[in-house]
Amino acid sequence: MIVWINGTHGAGKTTTSALVRQLIPDSRIFDAEKVGETLMDITPGLPETDNFQHWPPWRQLVVETARRVLDYTGGTLVMPMTVLVEQYWCEISTGLAHHTIPVRHFVLHADQDTLRRRIEAEHPIPSPFRLKHLEPYAEAARTWLHNEADVVIDTAHLTPAQAALQIAAAVKSCPPPALRDSRR
Repeated sequence: MIVWINGTHGAGKTTTSALVRQLIPDSRIFDAEKVGETLMDITPGLPETDNFQHWPPWRQLVVETARRVLDYTGGTLVMPMTVLVEQYWCEISTGLAHHTIPVRHFVLHADQDTLRRRIEAEHPIPSPFRLKHLEPYAEAARTWLHNEADVVIDTAHLTPAQAALQIAAAVKSCPPPALRDSRR
């Protein structure tokens, strides 16, 4: 099973994911950003982009890597990764479904002011990359992202530990359907 923790920068995905991993037995964190970093290291580089998610191989390799890791280890992968393009989410979720891997999709949400404050507090010089994702997140949340989530958790007034407890409780209360391969 995959516990996908979505949301934009500043929502608390990384911190919450580490805490979720402690609450769900036999779970591991798979940071799909590392797949993007690997693609960015290809020399000469792939076509220019401001976001590795725009490269189709990233989406395909995320699915394939998750599948291979689950085939090898079983258990649960906790995946903290922002996906704000509906087509990309469809490609990933369809690819995982093709391999009969159940996905519990959680979106960590906070209002724009809270997100901006968190991003600006992270570093002495706020990240323009992170800040420029606030409006695309708001648009995705309005148009499709919250509808595609199993659960949307407003983190504006929650600690990461409280958000992690909500995710773990939701996973435990609604186990995935029976699977062809009992290791996932």
